Amino acid sequence: MTKSRVVRTAVSLEPEVLAALDHWAASRNSGSRSEAIRFLVRKEVSESTLGDPNADAVGTVMVLYDHRSPNVQRRLTAAQHRWGEHIRSSNHVHLEGDVCLEVMVLVGRRGELVEAAEDLRGVKGVNQGDFLLATPGGIAGGGTGHRHPHRHR
Repeated sequence: MTKSRVVRTAVSLEPEVLAALDHWAASRNSGSRSEAIRFLVRKEVSESTLGDPNADAVGTVMVLYDHRSPNVQRRLTAAQHRWGEHIRSSNHVHLEGDVCLEVMVLVGRRGELVEAAEDLRGVKGVNQGDFLLATPGGIAGGGTGHRHPHRHR
């Protein structure tokens, strides 16, 4: 992998904006203002790209449930099989009491991943769930490799 060239530029900021940037950068352990600004630009470009439902995307779906809830594991497994072409991995963690955490990593088109996340989080018996979405393409320089035809659901 070749390292891209860095171009220096100047940015004018109001003192309070600069102070907020410095505080934010320090709170997230950024190595410098430049690294913090690069992170923010990449994030905004990624979010803009993800406005397209056909954008190449990666996502994580997290669900919490009580494993004693009737049929929740069977329902969750069935939902995972519905989205098997998109789910690259699943990790099951036993928490205190009877609570389980399941984290699934998905790849595909943004619109499909949103649909999959809603299906997975909506499984009867799931108490809480969250979804995080990003794009490996464009400014990040990668891709998911997800290129096969898709069935319409």
